[in-house]
Amino acid sequence: MRKLFSAIIVIALAGMVWVPVAVASEEDEPFDPVHHTSDGYYLDFMPIGKVELPRIFLMHDAQGSLGLAFFGSTAAALRSGEYVAEREAGHGGEADEEHGEATDTEALIASGAHLDAHLVPAQGSLLIDFSITRHLVFALLASALLLFIFLRLAGRYKRGIGRETAPRGLFQNLFETLIIFIRDDVVRPNLGETHYKKFLPYLLTVFFFILICNLLGLVPFGATATSNLMITSVLAFFTFVLTQVNASKDYWMHIFWPPGMPWYAKVFVIPSEVMGIFAKPIALAIRLFANMTAGHLVILSLIGLIFSFAGIFGAGVGYGVSPVSLGFALFVSLLEVLIAFIQAYIFTILSALFIGMAVAEHAHEEHHHEGHAPAEVQYLAPALISDGTAETASQTPAFASAR
Repeated sequence: MRKLFSAIIVIALAGMVWVPVAVASEEDEPFDPVHHTSDGYYLDFMPIGKVELPRIFLMHDAQGSLGLAFFGSTAAALRSGEYVAEREAGHGGEADEEHGEATDTEALIASGAHLDAHLVPAQGSLLIDFSITRHLVFALLASALLLFIFLRLAGRYKRGIGRETAPRGLFQNLFETLIIFIRDDVVRPNLGETHYKKFLPYLLTVFFFILICNLLGLVPFGATATSNLMITSVLAFFTFVLTQVNASKDYWMHIFWPPGMPWYAKVFVIPSEVMGIFAKPIALAIRLFANMTAGHLVILSLIGLIFSFAGIFGAGVGYGVSPVSLGFALFVSLLEVLIAFIQAYIFTILSALFIGMAVAEHAHEEHHHEGHAPAEVQYLAPALISDGTAETASQTPAFASAR
């Protein structure tokens, strides 16, 4: 445990050193926290450099035919002449004229500003941009790590380690603890013994995928895939589909004809219940995205204070502020490690709760008019009379519970 904590401290300190150096190396651009946490078509290894990612476009050409264009990088797409850059004003220079005709392509590439440019076809129209982004790379990396971890664990279980004997080693014991925690404290209580085995594989996958994505975002040169709303929306969509597909008749009845209330109240309740179907996955997606983005923005903003004070009051004040800014940033970075686990847990437990509410069979209270016995008593009475024990019926537990 001490070694693990020391490793976290070292990684956090490395991140604290890396971010100011990366920001300071970009002399042509002002410090912009949102820009540094947003997605992009490159991997950022500043101050070493940036690695461009492939660009893939589905488009209609000038003749109207459908085609797929592949380029090894953004620079290659621009140099081909088939695409031109459109950039916004205030981001490393003046706004380009329409289709970037006033911008020299090589000068744009040399300055690195092309990485933040929007590419448009010189002829024809762009339908879908399938280009690989930084967040997609780290989402795929998280998937690969998840596959590696669980294939390795599965191999141990096949050999009987952890199944016929106790788990061995830090690796297996660590993941065994997390798996048992999710199974016994998250999935079982919300889905019950009847349904938990069916949904356990999905919920375990969601938990570990989100956790790995969150932790990769804390590594120097890393990116947090879960700070991308598209990725969190896809995860929430999977939960939404599983919830609706496996929902019971009671679930749909409570939405479209809620029991136990007059019809005129249902007119107002039904629309809110229908909106709730879609509000739950939307809340899941936005909660994870917002929490993971906010933490990085806080860290980068604290570091940005160094450059802000240096620019306003001089380099001496900037150096004086840096220990305080780095101290707070280190604290938030360590807090982010805890948040990485908490957000994975929250997404998983809410997914389990939503699915559990949908698959559960609800018991409805029967409302009886005065003078009519409940169904339990009606079924109980003939048996009591035939046995000649009607006089003791009021003393039986079944009769008492029915009343």
